[in-house]
Amino acid sequence: MPRQTTEDSRIPDEQCGERTGARGRGWLRAYRGLLGRPGTLAFTAGNLVARLPMGMFGVSAVVMIAGARGSYALAGAVTAVGLAATGVAGPWIARLVDRHGQARVAVPATLTAVLGSLALLLCVRCGAPDWTLFAAYAATAATPNIGGLSRARWAHLLRDDPGALRTANSFEQAADELCFMLGPVLASFLTGTFFPEAGTLAGSVLLLAGMLLFTAQRSTEPPPLVRSKGRSPLRSPGVPALLACFVATGAVFGSTEVVTIAYADGQGHRTAAGAVLALQAAGSCAAGLLHGAVEAAGRANLPRCLLAMAALMTLPWLAAATTRSLVALAGALLVAGMATAPTMVTAMTLVQTRTPADRINEGMSLVVTGLLTGVAGGSAAGGWAAEHGSPAAGFAVPAFAAGAAAAIGWAGREARPGEPRHPGAAPERP
Repeated sequence: MPRQTTEDSRIPDEQCGERTGARGRGWLRAYRGLLGRPGTLAFTAGNLVARLPMGMFGVSAVVMIAGARGSYALAGAVTAVGLAATGVAGPWIARLVDRHGQARVAVPATLTAVLGSLALLLCVRCGAPDWTLFAAYAATAATPNIGGLSRARWAHLLRDDPGALRTANSFEQAADELCFMLGPVLASFLTGTFFPEAGTLAGSVLLLAGMLLFTAQRSTEPPPLVRSKGRSPLRSPGVPALLACFVATGAVFGSTEVVTIAYADGQGHRTAAGAVLALQAAGSCAAGLLHGAVEAAGRANLPRCLLAMAALMTLPWLAAATTRSLVALAGALLVAGMATAPTMVTAMTLVQTRTPADRINEGMSLVVTGLLTGVAGGSAAGGWAAEHGSPAAGFAVPAFAAGAAAAIGWAGREARPGEPRHPGAAPERP
């Protein structure tokens, strides 16, 4: 009898160990399952190559213009105009993609953007008047929303599998974080090691090559749909509140970047600001991948994610105000970044489920416009706070922006990730 008792008592432990190991392997299996679907690995590879320059162009343009003209004010103004133009042009280009298909619109739009980047390079190199820099960089606004194109493909391929779609959105958010973490580092290396225009030139080549590879995967491309008479994304239930959340979240990103640079500069380590910000992106990337596997069943809740982000964004403020240590700030940003990706993934999934199928790219582009609007406003507010108060006090701006996002999320908490797609009549294929 004692022996039987020992064997019986060991069975639950073995089963528990098996379950623990299965959970450890489960999140890897979830992503292998995604990329194991026919055609997905190829379009993902092209998308990542095309997306990497998104983190390169801004830094490259600033270094190139400031180095040639000796004015960071001019460089900042040129990039700000490009940002504003992107916010205006993005939804229009996305609307064309929904109507005519990704390949037919994205390729010529990418060519236009690449020509704009090369024109900027030539204008800077040849000493053209300042106004030509604004005109050339504004043409880069034709760049399609590359992440949105990829998310639209996943939404099409996984339209009957909400759990897998959540995992795909987590993967895409992690890819965003990775590209915006590596892009500035690569741009800084190229412009510092070779010549000031190297970052812009390399980014243009990567963007065009990646987009050609991405659009060549026609088997996974969503078919163009006849525009229905249903509501636009802006009039879909819950979407305006979600876009307001994205504006507030963008303000978190923009203000955090500016005040972190100001804080590092005040500590005499401005060159370390990029590494500190990279830690925040790394935390978000890791949390996004884990979130996609753990929450594949659709249990995530946007208001709770926003509350977590609001709570964690107080950590950098506390670290900067109480420790005066760049190392402590870096650790706080790493932890705070872990709330970013789950929030973005959950909100993106809500936009996808609440946007009409024939306007999915337009809906994703409106998200980007909301984020860019928030980034611009957050950068301005963070810069003002850091200049008129103190760099440490500037971290109050992202904390309050995250709090505003949480308040908006709770006000519209009736929107849930598991709701079906827009209830209007399904659009017909042309």
